[in-house]
Amino acid sequence: MKKKKVTKYFHEGKYAAAVDVELIYDENEWSPYLKLEDALKLDEVRDALKEKDLERAAHYSEIYELHKIAL
Repeated sequence: MKKKKVTKYFHEGKYAAAVDVELIYDENEWSPYLKLEDALKLDEVRDALKEKDLERAAHYSEIYELHKIAL
């Protein structure tokens, strides 16, 4: 089994989040996959951004505000 730390990015509305998680690689067909704690962390951040609770989301991730720069 091999583990690799990565950053997952996603956006919700005008906010984007960068969440550090660990991918697990092994010999099964589901590889790579996340630990349960990391999957729950992603869900928590996504839910917090949907509710516009930036303080809660920032507890687990880096938060960015998206701005349109071109027409």
